Amino acid sequence: MYVRKHPQKKHCNGQKCATWYFPVSSCWCGKQSSRHHACILLGKVAVRSRDQACDIKGGGETTWDSIGKNEGAAGFHCAVCGCVREGDLPGLLKIGLFSGFCRDQVLRITAKDEGQLALLKELAGMEHLELDVWREPTDLSTPVDIRVPNIHLQTVKAFLEAEDIQYYIMIEDLQVMLDEEQEQMLKAARTAAPRTTDDFDYSNYHTIDQIYAFQDMLVAENPSLVSKVVIGQSYERRPLTVLKFSTGGTNKPGIWIDTGIHSREWVTQASGTWFAKKIVTDYGRDTALTSILNKMDIFLEVMTNPDGFAYTQTSNRMWRKTRKPNPGSSCVGTDPNRNWDAGFGGPGASSSPCSETYRGPSAHSESEVKSIVDFVTSHGKLKSFVSIHSYSQMLLYPYGYTKTPCKDQNELHNLAKKAITDLASLYGTSYRYGSIINTIYQASGGTIDWTYNQGIKYSYTFELRDTGRYGFILPANQIIPTARETWLALMAIMKHTSDNTM
Repeated sequence: MYVRKHPQKKHCNGQKCATWYFPVSSCWCGKQSSRHHACILLGKVAVRSRDQACDIKGGGETTWDSIGKNEGAAGFHCAVCGCVREGDLPGLLKIGLFSGFCRDQVLRITAKDEGQLALLKELAGMEHLELDVWREPTDLSTPVDIRVPNIHLQTVKAFLEAEDIQYYIMIEDLQVMLDEEQEQMLKAARTAAPRTTDDFDYSNYHTIDQIYAFQDMLVAENPSLVSKVVIGQSYERRPLTVLKFSTGGTNKPGIWIDTGIHSREWVTQASGTWFAKKIVTDYGRDTALTSILNKMDIFLEVMTNPDGFAYTQTSNRMWRKTRKPNPGSSCVGTDPNRNWDAGFGGPGASSSPCSETYRGPSAHSESEVKSIVDFVTSHGKLKSFVSIHSYSQMLLYPYGYTKTPCKDQNELHNLAKKAITDLASLYGTSYRYGSIINTIYQASGGTIDWTYNQGIKYSYTFELRDTGRYGFILPANQIIPTARETWLALMAIMKHTSDNTM
């Protein structure tokens, strides 16, 4: 939440205030009554529409206050007026209100020939347009999804129309979707904190601190099955925590699962918490999982890019990369899925620090990546490595950096087919599958290319729901269905791994 002190006004609805604050939110644009913001008062957060009075007992009043107009915009710049104490602000900064995406649109673009595809690749590389490519221009069978800032919409649409490239508006106003997502989180924040993992709300998105607390509760409740391993520290000094599920014994082979390496892909971290609870719930009840855990350990890193994840909740919901500064550039962060020593710096990774696919200055330069590299190397007996992303509904295996098929392609392909068949059996969700380079795009320096080259045969990447209606802003009511169906595919991979591990 961007909270700023008003420089002049010192009263709220007739009440004198020692300090007067309002959150800078999305009200500079959009329909006058469609926005929802946070009334802030003495550490409380309440969502109120512009049409409602905001009266919170025990601390005085807050009210909407029109303080000006934005010329050319559809609505008033309305602010939440609240008398608050300086010491109460930290508790209010847990959840952000994002205002940077007003009237930004996500366009779905379809190239009809190789010439148009080349033009889309050129368009995607025009950094001055500040385009956020959600789905890359790769081949004629796959549409391209691009978030276009409002200030550049006219330019981009004129370019597409001049080149006779077909497009339609997939998301009319990204800010509207973000407002709805934040309203849901704010409602959830007003409920009592869970006392146990049974009380945890798996159907909602959660803050980074809530997920850390969830992990601690899970370990405390299941000390004979779950432990927490800290494998390193992020650039901003957050712990890189991994949940280890083990029935005991030493030198056991392992399975690795990570979620959230791209921070804006919130459904992955949410699914990761659900997976963690599913493992402890099903052990001893589900024969297949019990057999796997009796033979192998499972390692689950829910927040693989915690700095980026925190940043998506306080400053920029669309942040993808790490948060480490780049010397000589004002642009921050590296794409952690281009930072691995597998074709590092090749096609499909950018050398520009301002790019969403910036590879970093060197392989394994990011602590979030290097910590996993060190863990994998020291463990030495991981047999499966699954990295979970969104969106596009795909199950992918190596390679991404070269067209040369991996030596186990037939087995990996058949297992992927089995996994997505199991996944589809629950809700009918359709997935594509295949090697990265042939199914999605060429990408150098990717996670599972490196793990496969380290001898971890069953290396896979998931791209979870959906196929673009919501993209990275998947509604919270799809979290549990997404996690449930993905679990069936994970079980297929883990069972095959266990059955083929001596």
